Amino acid sequence: MTDEIAEFSLAQQLADDTVVIGDFPLCRLLLMNDSHYPWFILVPRIAGVEEVYQLTEEDQRQLMWEMAYVSEKLKDIFSADKMNVAALGNMVRQLHVHVVVRHEGDAAWPSPVWGKVPATAYTAEAIEDIRAKLAVVFTTWLKFID
Repeated sequence: MTDEIAEFSLAQQLADDTVVIGDFPLCRLLLMNDSHYPWFILVPRIAGVEEVYQLTEEDQRQLMWEMAYVSEKLKDIFSADKMNVAALGNMVRQLHVHVVVRHEGDAAWPSPVWGKVPATAYTAEAIEDIRAKLAVVFTTWLKFID
């Protein structure tokens, strides 16, 4: 996996729409720059992967573990009513998994978050607040990137 990680680069659309939070053993954790929802994205740091089945079995297990781990922690941090987890990839082909904290009454509830309302970017202070919340619970597996 080391060579693939060395060759990894983030799809431009993801780079444009997100804030980098850090790296898990397999995935980069991103924050979607839309303050309507605590919306995170996991991107396996393996070059050229578009589908889950293209990962090794070991990496598939690691991806599932990271998805579940992140979902559980985010549910607690943000007091979610529901966690939405999805990998679509129609617009951005690079394999990535959306992990979205949902609250009854949020801007899109109960519909999907995509395109429901125009995105409102986070302030720098809000991003630092989210990073601080994450740092309290992601103490072992996540290596934060400044």
